[in-house]
Amino acid sequence: MKRALYAVAALVGRSVLGIIFITHGWEKYGNGVDATAAMFAEAGVPLPRVSAVFAIVAELGGGSLLILGLLTSLAGIAVGMVAAGAFLYVHVPHGAGDGGLELVLALGALALVIAVAGPGWLSLDHLLVPRILGRRRQEAVPASV
Repeated sequence: MKRALYAVAALVGRSVLGIIFITHGWEKYGNGVDATAAMFAEAGVPLPRVSAVFAIVAELGGGSLLILGLLTSLAGIAVGMVAAGAFLYVHVPHGAGDGGLELVLALGALALVIAVAGPGWLSLDHLLVPRILGRRRQEAVPASV
């Protein structure tokens, strides 16, 4: 019963988190890398152009992967890194309330939980990873055994 509840909760959490990050990534993509990099430079983000490209790819790609439950730990870490950057460079200077500090903390915490606890069995990771690893194990076993 707990496994089924976790699977549903993880699916909901992954999907909501994915939608939020896709929305933010789509906005950055629509504004363009140059405008996003300029915004990052103004906030004091190091390597603003590289950071802008990373944020766009992490938010769009990581958000999509979270919804699918595919490469979930990697996606959770990627969007968690974006949340950490937003926390440090944008939200900490503005504080809680109007600065949105609490929202980015919640997003980062959920990304961490999903990255560590896993996507649940309602995910492509659950469907594909055992098959991939199972094939590797079979190939690694000598034929004489």
